[in-house]
Amino acid sequence: MTKIKADPDGPEAQAEACCGERTYHELLVNLNPIAQPLASRRLTRKLYKCIKKAVKQKQIRRGVKEVQKFINKGEKGIMVLAGDTLPIEVYCHLPVMCEDRNLPYVYIPSKTDLGAAAGSKRPTCVIMVKPHEEYQEAYDECLEEVRALPPPM
Repeated sequence: MTKIKADPDGPEAQAEACCGERTYHELLVNLNPIAQPLASRRLTRKLYKCIKKAVKQKQIRRGVKEVQKFINKGEKGIMVLAGDTLPIEVYCHLPVMCEDRNLPYVYIPSKTDLGAAAGSKRPTCVIMVKPHEEYQEAYDECLEEVRALPPPM
């Protein structure tokens, strides 16, 4: 008797593949109450692409301590915060710092996806994307949309 190999494109394989990634709406369930302004699904995808391009050029700041240090030094860029970080005391001071320095910031639903976009297996709760000529068009597009979002209450 020989074993029959499973079809890699069969319905079972597709069902397993879709269960690994959660949809945007499933991720919204875990959001913090302070996660405003929240990026739309389309803007979230654009931000992930921009982050991936910035990682190639080494133009990102990752993690609360590093981002906070460079905000204090006066560095400019788009701040991307994960909306599902607990406890919120870890990073709740960063939006206030951004508002004081006129830096655009936006929340996205998942810290796991944010870490993955930055090329890390580790979840990341905050990333600052700095402008660079290699991906300036994508950066400007994201910047425009982040600034168009309604300000938090």
